[in-house]
Amino acid sequence: MEDESAPAGFELGLAYPDEQELQKAVDQLVADQIASRIAGHDATLWGTEAEEEAGKRLGWVDLHVTSVPLVAQVEALRDELRGKGLDRVVLCGMGGSSLAPEVICASAGVALTVLDSSQPDMVREAIDQDLARTVVVVSSKSGGTVETDSQRRAYEHAFTVAGIDPAERIVVVTDPGSPLDAEATEKGYRVFHADPQVGGRYSALTAFGLVPSGLAGADVGALLEQADEIAEDVAADDETNPALVLAALIGVANAHGVDKLVLADAGSRNVGFGDWAEQLVAESTGKQGKGVLPVVVSGPHSPDADPNTPDEVVGMIGPMRDDHPVATSGYGFAVDAPLGALFLLWEYTTAIVGQMIGINPFDQPDVESAKQAARDMLGGGGEAPVAAFTDRGVTVYDTGDWLPEDVTTVGEAVAALLDELDPERGYVAVQAYLDRLGDPRLAETRDALATRTGRPTTFGWGPRFLHSTGQYHKGGPATGVYLQITTEPDQDLEVPDRPFTFGEFVLAQAVGDAQVLASRGRPVLRLHLDGSEAARAAVREALE
Repeated sequence: MEDESAPAGFELGLAYPDEQELQKAVDQLVADQIASRIAGHDATLWGTEAEEEAGKRLGWVDLHVTSVPLVAQVEALRDELRGKGLDRVVLCGMGGSSLAPEVICASAGVALTVLDSSQPDMVREAIDQDLARTVVVVSSKSGGTVETDSQRRAYEHAFTVAGIDPAERIVVVTDPGSPLDAEATEKGYRVFHADPQVGGRYSALTAFGLVPSGLAGADVGALLEQADEIAEDVAADDETNPALVLAALIGVANAHGVDKLVLADAGSRNVGFGDWAEQLVAESTGKQGKGVLPVVVSGPHSPDADPNTPDEVVGMIGPMRDDHPVATSGYGFAVDAPLGALFLLWEYTTAIVGQMIGINPFDQPDVESAKQAARDMLGGGGEAPVAAFTDRGVTVYDTGDWLPEDVTTVGEAVAALLDELDPERGYVAVQAYLDRLGDPRLAETRDALATRTGRPTTFGWGPRFLHSTGQYHKGGPATGVYLQITTEPDQDLEVPDRPFTFGEFVLAQAVGDAQVLASRGRPVLRLHLDGSEAARAAVREALE
């Protein structure tokens, strides 16, 4: 049904099997004053164990006001840089700090190169393009994110070799007083301070979202105005609050075992919004064996966007239309709004869902395990993977030794992995540690796998997904099967002043994550390509 009481500028439609149950949940959220307590930075909402973390992670509720002074600063720097012929912006960042600017710029129709990878071909290609007119934004709360640190080092080296002073080209976004803040200041880089009271995945309207987007040419002032227009509504203890209503729908569904959230682009003006929402919801809720798994699909008629699938809430991101699939027995919604308002709506919604299902939406306890496993691999520790077999340039690894011994082809290996899938509760996660700009065709196999299995299927580019859905994979319900795809690079790339290359690093990330997943009983299949087109064709054939 359509919620006619939604705030101006919104379209919000809901479908659910039990109106009384949903209304009861909304009434309880109103009675508990959940929305106003979030707006008031009440850190007690998520329990005593979460209180310390929540107490330093609620600054996002005020960003529509506190970030306003940034706008003029960013616009002034943009004009200065363009006056010098520097009109190509590259963003080095991971997780929310890269996904939000990617959505902002794509929606605004302005160019931004997002370098959120340690895959050497992708890094080298980004550096080799138009260096003479490039400015680089390095985004990291502390500077300790190894991917971002490595990308920064590579750009510093490239600028120096080209006879360009890195201080003229590198802009840093970080928390005040961080190690990166000190280093960048010492080197003479321009530094923007983000709000330290905001975590990465809630940082769309901080300097992390606004600086690279504004330098690229997006109207970031308008984003803050859009968020401001909805701020009062999502902070209200009222049954018409769209964040309360949307959270109640997702939370009630989750209580009935509906733990997948399909996000379909339904003609939204906000390009790629599902990818940003995916990292917000997955990393915030997927822990303690609980959670909501976002499944980003291309459109309303994708194979796993059936609103009557028992374990899915199906959400249409875009204006409501008569040709959308109709939920007759399940849960569904359609929501449309300006991008700044959508950011704030989903941040509130996700925080409220966390409260409903009983988890801390501000930590990410299982992300660190994969980081540590990667560090162990780079340091010579960890267990070296042993190949099961090689077929047509693809070396096959079954982390956990679950693959039957009589499997000898890539196609058989993929089929064996899918045989491990729970036909009622399971999901498939494809994790491609490839050049996402150079190998975009691989993402098209997602629909084919969803059709083949009849189950929700996610597709994540590695290592970016490690900072988003990677938390859910390890901390959420143990219902997934995981297909990793890695490759030999066309040419490896050194990480300046580090004892490893980009190729070694990205492989360590994949192997480390696979080992953590396998240690928690998740079946993982890794297909390692020799870099040839024949190997790529073999993998596409096996998936399609």
